[in-house]
Amino acid sequence: MRCETITGRDLPSVSRIAASLLGDDAVLVRVRVSHVEDGTEVEVVAAAASDVEAFRTRITPAPLPARDTFLVGRPWVIALVGPTGAGKTTTIAKLAASALAFGGWRTGLLTLDTYRVAGLEQLATYAELTGCALEVAYDADDAREALARLDDCDVVLVDTPGRSPRAGARDDEWQDALAALAPDETHLVLPAGLRLDVALAARHAHASLAPTHALLTKLDEVPGDAGVADLADALDLPTRWLADGTEVPTALAAAPSRLLAALGLAPALVIA
Repeated sequence: MRCETITGRDLPSVSRIAASLLGDDAVLVRVRVSHVEDGTEVEVVAAAASDVEAFRTRITPAPLPARDTFLVGRPWVIALVGPTGAGKTTTIAKLAASALAFGGWRTGLLTLDTYRVAGLEQLATYAELTGCALEVAYDADDAREALARLDDCDVVLVDTPGRSPRAGARDDEWQDALAALAPDETHLVLPAGLRLDVALAARHAHASLAPTHALLTKLDEVPGDAGVADLADALDLPTRWLADGTEVPTALAAAPSRLLAALGLAPALVIA
């Protein structure tokens, strides 16, 4: 999204410059007022209203289907993929336990991450705490059989190993298992504090998994939401949820409203 940074002595004059550059309906994405030696200085980041609307469209996911529209014997399958340390397992626990995500739905857990004993134990603990059924799959046949055993669930959340471009044949095994599950949604999980170039490299590394959504985690580790919105914009994927901290299940937020607020639909005035 094209943004312009404009500074001046007062908000009306800066707003006029923004309108001349971006149109009369320009949106003030961020506003900062600083006290300087001889008065005040106003800095705004502005964007064209059409660009903001395009951003809204890109990040807003389609609603989850109604429970009574699922195929018989086929839960809605949501897989979480991403690099090691992105927070996939903890985020699955938040989703399983949160009324925000699946209030009233029967939720099952399925893990393909059989390489980390600690990860499997962690997910088993979460399954016990949330009362969710848990299945483990080692290959494509296992995955299909595990999903069949979870056919009384409304949604199945799939945990996957951290993916490395150098993982080689080991990577192929769980990717085949993931393909056998035919996920309805595949969420690329990335920490919100990643540098933009690193995040885009991760997006490219996971392209073969055809991610349908982005899911940004660890928002508590970044100074504010503006950079998170910029990252979501660059990833160019719908974003259903954000994970904001380690608490299960409370550290989970609906993404579109928070990202849109960060990018100017409800801009905050910061006095420096």
